Amino acid sequence: MIKLAVFDFDSTLMDGETIDFFAQALGIGEQVSAITERAMNGELDFFESLQQRVGLLKGLEFSKVEEICHNLPYMQGAAETIAELKKRGVKVVCFSGGFRTATGYAKNILGYDADFSNILHSKEGKLTGLVGGEMMFNTSKGDMLQRLQALLGITKEETMVVGDGANDLSMFAHAGRRVAFCAKEVLKKEANVIVDTKDLTQIIEKVF
Repeated sequence: MIKLAVFDFDSTLMDGETIDFFAQALGIGEQVSAITERAMNGELDFFESLQQRVGLLKGLEFSKVEEICHNLPYMQGAAETIAELKKRGVKVVCFSGGFRTATGYAKNILGYDADFSNILHSKEGKLTGLVGGEMMFNTSKGDMLQRLQALLGITKEETMVVGDGANDLSMFAHAGRRVAFCAKEVLKKEANVIVDTKDLTQIIEKVF
């Protein structure tokens, strides 16, 4: 019986990496996406790679950040899957190593109950290249999951997590159902449910 479902955002609930869309607006898409790829494969420390990538965004207009976040392509089946889980009485939460401007906006569209992510620092309408928040480290998702489980009185066996990259490993350690969604090999090794098609509704079919 699943009572809590935690989804990653970038490349899970959303089809792509938010930070890569920001980088494209500055003409540095390839440079940033190369760092993102290495971080998601577990080749780089997540905290260091996040600081490095956000630093490259310095000077980007915050209005552009919001515009991009309000037009992100959501993953096929995201809203339907969340709606089905909630119908079954499951609490649905989003953990993202990305940004509140994206996850907070998507919350009302996709229907999850809460989001935990990072905040891009801006000053005088532009990004400063600094970032802070709840999901800054390799261990952040696992740490937050344990706190949520304690708060809600939900066990590891009653928890499902869904992700695609290395920074999802820490939450995989504390969930009975571990779904690797179109995931990197480093995460697939720790999963007990694997979905390789970009359609989140397959999770419902495989888990329930």
